[in-house]
Amino acid sequence: MELPGTLSRRDTLKSISSGFGYLAFAALAHQQARAESETRIDPLAPKPAHFPARAKRVIFLSMRGAPSHVDTFDYKPALKRDDGKPGKNARLRSNALMGSPWSFAQHGKSGLWMSELFPGLAKHADDLCMLHGMHTDVPNHPQAQIQMHTGSFQFVRPSLGAWTLYGLGTENANLPGFVALNPPSGNTQAFGSSFLPAVYQGARFGRSARGPRHRGKGEAIPNIANPMLDREQQRMQLDFVQNLNRKQLKHDQYQPEIEGMIESYELAFRMQDELPELMNVQDESKETRELYGINGSDTDSFGRQCLLARRLSEAGVRFVELTHSNWDHHRNLSTDLPNRCGEIDQPIAGLLADLKRRDLLKDTLVVWAGEFGRTPHSQGGNGRDHNNKGYTAWMAGGGVKGGFSYGATDEHGYAAVTDKMHIHDWHATILHLLGMNHEQLTYRHAGRDFRLTDVHGEVAKAILA
Repeated sequence: MELPGTLSRRDTLKSISSGFGYLAFAALAHQQARAESETRIDPLAPKPAHFPARAKRVIFLSMRGAPSHVDTFDYKPALKRDDGKPGKNARLRSNALMGSPWSFAQHGKSGLWMSELFPGLAKHADDLCMLHGMHTDVPNHPQAQIQMHTGSFQFVRPSLGAWTLYGLGTENANLPGFVALNPPSGNTQAFGSSFLPAVYQGARFGRSARGPRHRGKGEAIPNIANPMLDREQQRMQLDFVQNLNRKQLKHDQYQPEIEGMIESYELAFRMQDELPELMNVQDESKETRELYGINGSDTDSFGRQCLLARRLSEAGVRFVELTHSNWDHHRNLSTDLPNRCGEIDQPIAGLLADLKRRDLLKDTLVVWAGEFGRTPHSQGGNGRDHNNKGYTAWMAGGGVKGGFSYGATDEHGYAAVTDKMHIHDWHATILHLLGMNHEQLTYRHAGRDFRLTDVHGEVAKAILA
């Protein structure tokens, strides 16, 4: 039985058979869409948190390849002292302990220890909350990356960004609530929604940047404009297509792929109004672009990502992830690590400074992390191997203590020993800062309630401001 004023499947097919019929059907579908929009529940609409939130949004700076914590943020004078001695946890006897080639110093009023590789970020030491007790389950990049993003390396699960969007919705209906800038190709789980409705998956713009040769790429959004149809014609065409989609959905009763397609089409249509202008960093002043290192140098590529992250966050996007690659330093550590740090230091310092002057840092949680750390012993004399037992991540803004050091690894930086923070704890803490109880943020699937942290996770309350 069809509702009054709607077209049956037979009438639909009959209408499509002629150009005039198509126009008539499109007009009627347009009218129906207007009526349905008044009663439609928007799955991306803002939702109340479980309790007052400290952060409204997240900017996640993902360092793919696992940066060496003992050369960047985890100061180990004993490692320097024991340089050249046998490493008891080394795979080979020839892999001796290797002290960091770079000097460390205390910065800010808090006296946080940081490597000389981050002179720009060091100026923001009093905004940083260092997490020195991080650890994860597997020392392999693909599995550790998936676990960092979804909480599980064994099963397909929704990503952190998807859970955030599902729990809180978004503040701007014309933009995606979850954006991944320059994501790596092929790693769809890291930004996917799994069994959550498809509308909560990340919108991926551009490709992963690995240096100056990719400079400026990743900003363009293909097919954002339609040169063939004006806005009203596009709306009529979309309503025609959506009418067919909704009829199929009504017939199938449960079809998450079609549900996701319907929501994606609607969002794509709305994005045309706001996103192209938002993605144009040339609208920013020269002083702002230079603050992020957008000047044609090695900082240009990641600087653009950081500036876009600020613009997207300021415009209401709930979760933005940036990717910087090539931190897998099994060899050439002495030259490659300074290069990678040099590419991100000024852009991240610029991001923190810009958020702060716009009064956004207080409720924007900035997170920096790789999938694991690296060994205190050398590999081949000029590299470090994988280390999942202990490493460093950091947070800033969004309700965390600034100038604070939480957790510790042993004297050589091999394993977390104090205030250990597993990935599940890290996820629980991020959700808590966003006002969500990780045990209550659940979704019914396959007969049970699933959550990001599975049956684990403890909030690190000591880092809360």
